[in-house]
Amino acid sequence: MDSYDVFPNTPILSSGAVGKQFLELGITTFSDACRFVHELPYGYNSNRDDLMILFKEKMGTCTTKHAVIATLALELNLPIEKNIGIYAMTEQIVNGTDRILEQYNLPYVPMVHCFLAHGNHRVDLTEGNANGKKQAISEFLHTERVVPNVSAKDEYLKYRHALKENILKRSEMQDIDMKTILHAREKGLELLKANLDG
Repeated sequence: MDSYDVFPNTPILSSGAVGKQFLELGITTFSDACRFVHELPYGYNSNRDDLMILFKEKMGTCTTKHAVIATLALELNLPIEKNIGIYAMTEQIVNGTDRILEQYNLPYVPMVHCFLAHGNHRVDLTEGNANGKKQAISEFLHTERVVPNVSAKDEYLKYRHALKENILKRSEMQDIDMKTILHAREKGLELLKANLDG
């Protein structure tokens, strides 16, 4: 992943809701907005579909952090888009994953992570945050552009579609069904949250 320094340092001259919020905080450029969001603590929000929850709770996940910055980019007409990627979660990335892999007889747990795309650059504003992962996510099994504030429901539907059309067709997933993956994903989400609290 790249640093947010690859983004243009555009002044925030916006009548949009997110731009106004940053200006109220005294943040006047796109780069400073990225720095502010990156430096906010990593934490699970009470309502990830609320675009302004990041400002209210002063923390966020890859979902809410990138929703805010991708919306600001849209308000400023910048060619920066939110993407979801599905990565192979293993013990190397998240402590405790081996137990899930053994329970469901899987080579890895396909999990969603969000990032921003700008030309050939990929930027993760949660990189370096205490986010329950031992390393940054740099390789994906599947990536897809989404609207900045994609709802939890729509993201889940995109995840299921990618499983069906891509992930489950991979040789290492032979004889593994959707239901098994979805159960393992739930355990994976619980593990990430537990690692965050720990």
